Amino acid sequence: MPMINLALFGAGRIGHIHGHNVAAHKQANLVALHDPYQPNADSLSQALGCQTMNAAEIFADSSIHGVLVCSATDTHAELIEQAVASGKHVFCEKPIDLSLPRVQQVVANIGSGDITSMVAFNRRFDPQFAKLQQRIASGEIGNVEMVSIISKDPAPPPIEYIKVSGGLFRDMTIHDFDMARFLLGEEIEEVTAQASCMVDPAIGEAGDFDTALVTLRTASGKLAQISNSRRASFGYDQRFEVHGSEGMLTAGNINEHSLTSYTAEGVNGAKPMHFFLERYEQAYKAELETFIAALNGADVVVPTMYDGLQAIRLAEAALLSVAEGKTIALSRIGA
Repeated sequence: MPMINLALFGAGRIGHIHGHNVAAHKQANLVALHDPYQPNADSLSQALGCQTMNAAEIFADSSIHGVLVCSATDTHAELIEQAVASGKHVFCEKPIDLSLPRVQQVVANIGSGDITSMVAFNRRFDPQFAKLQQRIASGEIGNVEMVSIISKDPAPPPIEYIKVSGGLFRDMTIHDFDMARFLLGEEIEEVTAQASCMVDPAIGEAGDFDTALVTLRTASGKLAQISNSRRASFGYDQRFEVHGSEGMLTAGNINEHSLTSYTAEGVNGAKPMHFFLERYEQAYKAELETFIAALNGADVVVPTMYDGLQAIRLAEAALLSVAEGKTIALSRIGA
């Protein structure tokens, strides 16, 4: 297979992850990276053995096949559009944008040509969650009737991040909205949400929530429930239960280790992994592998910009449900 040349936008935490994964990939080269903060760009480029370029240089370079958009959220939409316009494939961290109209505009502008444009909903690529979806699709538990998603962070992010994040539903629950669609296998038509601030009063003062329950319903009556919290004292809590007409599948937490002690005092084991970078290390590698495979012509399925649009629509519906105190038809939220 031919080598895929990629460029990276963003030298922050997530840029480091994807940059190092590209550098370790046997069928990809990281040619260049760009970050507006030059010290970060210089440091990461030296670590990865690539050059720094500005955006115009990256888009003008015909040897670069695709770009990884791992920069600040408010740059995503424009970089996606510029990449597609210059004939480059796109791998973009969520969200496409915090504004629903802007996301709709991106989806309309890039169209549905031969360019691969992927939203990095990494949880689809977690080995056990991917296997969960595959076994649902195989018919092992019959028709899916209910999906339960538990998603809790070990602690809230800094309040400075909260203020620019777009809020709990757009920042955190957006992953769970995507997973609900992924596992239900049907589009969601109704959203009911309740939310509170129970972890940190400063989060409420910033206009956000830290605790939420969301119920989703499809046209056929399938249900999904999402439980979110910005606080789980025992670690990063990520669990799924899928109930079907012929059985049930569950996927639990990944613990720090598998050792369990059995003594007269009790049975003790390890806590779940503490942070998402550790918990989803394999998922980050697998999603990049899938993106590169798609660019090499493999018949693989990637989360598209349309999937990114649907997730932000569900986030907007959840916000409206909390504000109005009632169930929201997704048809009220721009298609």
